[in-house]
Amino acid sequence: MTRIGIAVALSIAWAVPTDAQQLLERDDPVAQYVEPFQVFDNLHYVGIEWVSAWILETSEGLILFDSLYGPFIEGLLKIIESAGFDPMDIKYILVSHAHSDHVGGAKAVQDLTGARIGMVEGDWQMLEADAKAGRLRHDAIPRDLVIQDGDVVQLGDTSITCYATPGHTPGVLSMAFTVYDNGTPHQAFSFGGVGLNFSGVARTEMYIESVKRLQAMQGIEVSIPNHASMGRVFERNENLKSRKPGEAYAFVDPEGFSAWLDDLMVNVEKKLEEETEKAGR
Repeated sequence: MTRIGIAVALSIAWAVPTDAQQLLERDDPVAQYVEPFQVFDNLHYVGIEWVSAWILETSEGLILFDSLYGPFIEGLLKIIESAGFDPMDIKYILVSHAHSDHVGGAKAVQDLTGARIGMVEGDWQMLEADAKAGRLRHDAIPRDLVIQDGDVVQLGDTSITCYATPGHTPGVLSMAFTVYDNGTPHQAFSFGGVGLNFSGVARTEMYIESVKRLQAMQGIEVSIPNHASMGRVFERNENLKSRKPGEAYAFVDPEGFSAWLDDLMVNVEKKLEEETEKAGR
């Protein structure tokens, strides 16, 4: 399918709601538009203001991290094109978790490109339960690539080590991979489910165990978040524009990543106290 064909097909399948529908600002493609930008030699931001999407380049095609949703799908494909890529080169869509803002566009992108959709088992189960209950806010997605903890997704010269880090949802795909700054490698990590917008003692304890696991990992230098605000993505990108030769790279911040995990732990431990009290324990 041609690039023009992609845009036409998506504009039909994902029509932008009319003004009469009183779009929330976060669902407004104009308000949410972000010019794509290159973060590392092999990694580009192609998301919107409040939800991230990333393109990871490999020697044999592209890997898309998350797929946006609804009114942003046509824009996502156009943004990928404007970043210099052909969306038809997308081979994998790796979804951080099964909330609609991350998975909502996956089926449309798969239908156009033939890419595999990968999620952790717990999130496939969540999607299937939501579909059965009529809770989906996007096209149903037939089960595709079920990613197990420790699996490695390999495409060309690039490998991604996958982790199941449940809590935010029952699954949550987190990923470790290498990025390059002018050829210098750095270890990057994407924690796939950060928010505490869930309930229950058991889920909260899952989240705590996932954060503990991340805290024990060694050598992580770069955080690649699925919401830009969680990693100061736009601020760091602005700092890159004034970077002088020899200066530290704004996105390489191992101390910042460690401190962020510590903050997450403080917050989730408070949540555990609240959930325990609610449960009457």
